[in-house]
Amino acid sequence: MPTYSAPVEDMMFLFEKLRDNKNYNELEKYKEVSSELVKDILEEAAKINQNLILPLAKIGDENPAVLENGVVRTPPGYKEAYQKYIEDGWTSLSCDPKYGGQGMPKTVSAFFDEMLSSASLSFKLYSELSIGAYNCINHHASDEIKNTYLPKIVEGKWSGTMCLTEPVCGTDLGLLKTKAEKQSDGTYKITGQKIFITSGDQDLTENIIHLVIARATDSPAGTKGISLFLVPKFKVNEDGTVGQRNGISTGSIESKMGIKGSATCVLNFDQATGFMIGKKDKGLNAMFTMMNLERIVVGIQGLGISEIAYQNSLAYAKERKQGKTNNTKSTNGADFIIEHADIRRSLLNMKSIIEGERALCFWLSQQTEVSLNHPDEKIRQEASDFVSLMTPVVKSLFTDLGMEITNDAMQIHGGYGYTKDQGIEQLFRDNRITPIYEGTNSVQAADLVFRKLSNKNGSIINKFLDLIKSETDIDHEKIKPFTKDFAHYLSILTKFSEWINEKTKSDKDDVSAAANDYLKTLGFVSVAYAWIKVLDISFKNYDENKNFYDDKINTAKFYFDKVLPRAEQHYKSAISGSSNIMNFKFN
Repeated sequence: MPTYSAPVEDMMFLFEKLRDNKNYNELEKYKEVSSELVKDILEEAAKINQNLILPLAKIGDENPAVLENGVVRTPPGYKEAYQKYIEDGWTSLSCDPKYGGQGMPKTVSAFFDEMLSSASLSFKLYSELSIGAYNCINHHASDEIKNTYLPKIVEGKWSGTMCLTEPVCGTDLGLLKTKAEKQSDGTYKITGQKIFITSGDQDLTENIIHLVIARATDSPAGTKGISLFLVPKFKVNEDGTVGQRNGISTGSIESKMGIKGSATCVLNFDQATGFMIGKKDKGLNAMFTMMNLERIVVGIQGLGISEIAYQNSLAYAKERKQGKTNNTKSTNGADFIIEHADIRRSLLNMKSIIEGERALCFWLSQQTEVSLNHPDEKIRQEASDFVSLMTPVVKSLFTDLGMEITNDAMQIHGGYGYTKDQGIEQLFRDNRITPIYEGTNSVQAADLVFRKLSNKNGSIINKFLDLIKSETDIDHEKIKPFTKDFAHYLSILTKFSEWINEKTKSDKDDVSAAANDYLKTLGFVSVAYAWIKVLDISFKNYDENKNFYDDKINTAKFYFDKVLPRAEQHYKSAISGSSNIMNFKFN
């Protein structure tokens, strides 16, 4: 089984030194969130993830969730762990105190999401969608609905799901068949089938609150006729207690490549009572509140799994002897494999990507809080635009690189990595879902190039480029080699953005063919931007902690020398166009 030590020191470095967003620091509600408080939270989070949740990863993989006589049974130990998890208040960490939450910002909860992803993604998924449901209900539901459902969701006694996909539609939600018939009392009867529903049923919570998209019987076809409904597994009595079973049943559980401890369900809705959330025919707008935040969290899943893969690869490389290096240190015929140049390259590739991603995610967490809470509407909107731009990047890049890192982790472990004993192959299998669910990474790339680069507020990508240009114009002699290198790749991203903009007007096939390349170029440059911010702090504070900052500087150097050049490769590939692709004759 893999071991795991939560990277609390690196997380605290980010919280203490990179909390540099002026607008974020103006938020009154977080003025009392001190470093001491955050450190206490992260240290406690590390304990529960390392000691209680980590062992569940292997248990869930070997004893998957099952459906027995219409009841979903979670793996052994999940119930007891979940009870401890909610008793300690982890489901309430980022929720509003009004509903029983602790009111921590996403700059803190994102760290916890990473730890939980490292420890056991399957276990995490039983509570993750609850937070998404909480956010959606909190933003779009009536006060009556909020007061009825949110306290129990925050407490963890009730959970939540997101029900979009159907047998006839995945990405193209306009094809959905689930219908909603309005009743005389204002409720709706929901009928249809939803598939691939994460945590769609389980035996951990007293009730499950499904957020279901459906079409009212008098609504138009396509996405313009989609509404959002809250449909509880059990109806809720007027006094707030759980009542009789609603018209929802579990048809089956998917047998999957990974995340086997998580119940991925087919749900049948048969005249189930539901309540409309938000405005009629505006369901996708409401659901995107949940989906967009969830996409960032999926990116963090890729980061978390990458971290545990790296930690175990490093430990294995330090204890495994194999072959001689050019500068052998061995007296018995073999060196530790960490002495081999290629192994060191793989490990530094992992480390430089992981730490850069974590820093970028911390930047994005600050922007997210500004977009939700700043009193100035203009500042909120600008932050919201940046979050919108970076959401597909974080979701796709972090999960794609998670596949690369878990693959390299297996390679470092050799044959032992391919066996189940070490647990490395499970990390690869568990992570494989992250580039797929919440919108495949190709869909994310298309969303980025066709919808996110500009909107009614103008060119978002140009605003982002202007921001990072201003923040990387640093007058410090030691950082100049990095900023000079960065300026080169920033110019490539600028040219690439201009190319996309022109091709959108003339040849959309070129844009579609280039979408993944563009996303990765933007992603690698954005991670480099985060590294510049880390380097600035490292050089300025070097004497405070020489060993820590030496590590940061040398890790950043590897990223700039060996990883960032991939951005230019993607650019060169993309601008070759799509004519060969579209004209190719497949036999």
